[in-house]
Amino acid sequence: MNTNKLRREYQSHGELTEDNIAKNPFNQFEKWLNDAVAAEIDLPDAMTLATATPDGIPSARMVVLRGFDENGFCFYTDYDSQKGRELAENPHAALVFYWRELDRQVRTNGTVEKMTSAESDAYFASRPNDSQLAVWTERQSIVISGREHLTTNFKKAEQTYQGDDIPRPPHWGGYRLIPNMFEFWQGCPSRLHDRIRYILKDNGGWEIERLSP
Repeated sequence: MNTNKLRREYQSHGELTEDNIAKNPFNQFEKWLNDAVAAEIDLPDAMTLATATPDGIPSARMVVLRGFDENGFCFYTDYDSQKGRELAENPHAALVFYWRELDRQVRTNGTVEKMTSAESDAYFASRPNDSQLAVWTERQSIVISGREHLTTNFKKAEQTYQGDDIPRPPHWGGYRLIPNMFEFWQGCPSRLHDRIRYILKDNGGWEIERLSP
């Protein structure tokens, strides 16, 4: 397949400059996320999470952003999933957000830590009932015999917790990525795209620099 046929032209969504970008990358991210929501982009909170083994073998998958502030970006998963195991051995990761309709991309990387039990409990309690039961159905990433295995275990979980509050499984909870770098990319029709990078300094401030596209 010749993928050159899939080429498209970038639209004009304004330029990203040192004058109009926020001094704090979390503020700039919040602005762009709000723009994506206002543009009614599907799944504006979807992000690629990249992890790696201690010897540098990478893996990546789509996950959902479940909150952020200046402490970092939050997501939830099974601690014993592939990403959970890799983070236990190598607590460094990267995130990518891509909003095609706005020709925008945000990259960030940093260290990852587990969220507190109280934070994980609070988020788990806010999930729909079926989502809570699904976490009890099976351990993520293990090999199973087929879909029937899942449906059988889901029914067992329904029977176990019928009419009761569903507790958070001890093997499931939240992680927080604490950024030390952000890169904001704005596509331009000329393909002279704007790339602005923030680097965390020792004093806790952010150094802003422009990258060649």
